Amino acid sequence: MLNMAFGQSKYYVDSLSENTKRGLRQKVRRGEFPGIAPVGYLNDVRVKKIIVDRQKAPIIIDAFKLYAKNTSRLDDIAHFLASKGILSRGSKVVKRDRITFLLSDPFYIGLFRYGGDIHVGVHEPLIAKKLFNKVQEVLKDRSKPQTKTRTFKAFTGLLRCGSCGMMITAEVKKKYYAETDHHATYTYYRCTRKSKTIACTDPFIREEALDQQLSLLLETVSLRPDWAKQMMIDIDKDADVSAQSVDAIVAEKRNMISLFETKLQRLLDSYLDQDIEKDIFRKKKQEFIIKKKTLEESILTLQQSHNAWLEPMKEWISEASSAASIARGNDLTRKRDLLKKAFGSNLRLTHQKARGDAREPWSALYSAPTSRNYVPRKGVEPLLID
Repeated sequence: MLNMAFGQSKYYVDSLSENTKRGLRQKVRRGEFPGIAPVGYLNDVRVKKIIVDRQKAPIIIDAFKLYAKNTSRLDDIAHFLASKGILSRGSKVVKRDRITFLLSDPFYIGLFRYGGDIHVGVHEPLIAKKLFNKVQEVLKDRSKPQTKTRTFKAFTGLLRCGSCGMMITAEVKKKYYAETDHHATYTYYRCTRKSKTIACTDPFIREEALDQQLSLLLETVSLRPDWAKQMMIDIDKDADVSAQSVDAIVAEKRNMISLFETKLQRLLDSYLDQDIEKDIFRKKKQEFIIKKKTLEESILTLQQSHNAWLEPMKEWISEASSAASIARGNDLTRKRDLLKKAFGSNLRLTHQKARGDAREPWSALYSAPTSRNYVPRKGVEPLLID
């Protein structure tokens, strides 16, 4: 009788466990996370759904934005959350490993992990996938071992040697002047001479001379102020007519989403028919879900900001119009940044002469004569005659 009682108890426990697991799997299929909601969300027991915590959600969003700037440590994020009232269960500052888990949790972009897989959730996302990806890049970069901080030299990593193709490096030299009893510091740029096939003999050049040559290059890609003013007026007019092709792009992306949904269903059928292994199923499923989520966010971005090209265009006009003043200034860091945008990796130093081909759209400014007047868009292209 005792054995029979134990057997019935074991059967009841096994049945209860299987029924519970079946219920959890059913919730996952519906896109409902079967667990405790992370910080920024609440488990609403009335409707048995996960809803946004209106008090803590803005704090979590600010924490993601703060870390994405790559100026804060994990401890800084923990203290930021503590200052806003978000603490651990023991009313202490959240530990670093929990901050890492929070910042890498896909739950905040509308996905969730369960059973080793990534699933699409029905809960409201808190942050955009673009911001989430930026945070993951910062986490990955911060996880690398830190290298020794080196002295900053303005134009290192900007030019290549025109003779052998190796990078141009900088050396700092000190010279003592006995007649005035003082030391002077000079910076020289030269080829690293790391080529194994070419014996480079290019001479060095003083930083002041190189700065002068690079400034002249910057002036060749500067935009005249009157042109910049007129271009700003033109692109403001274009803002009213730039949404014509948005509907076609959105329709194409929705077709791609339907294609991924079909692939997901076929993948699930293949797994249930035991045609593919579990590891392959999980890997492919995660890949399809992430691509589908990316397409959905791109549709949302297109619908909300179809004039997204306007701000980069205005930013380029502003940078191009300020190129001349930056070239005449003494801020080497600003010169370096603008040279990298305008010329990229095309700058060469050959026999103490700096040369380079500007990238698009800067190359248009490089080839445009400064004496030419701004041509309005009306009448630029000739009419087609049948």
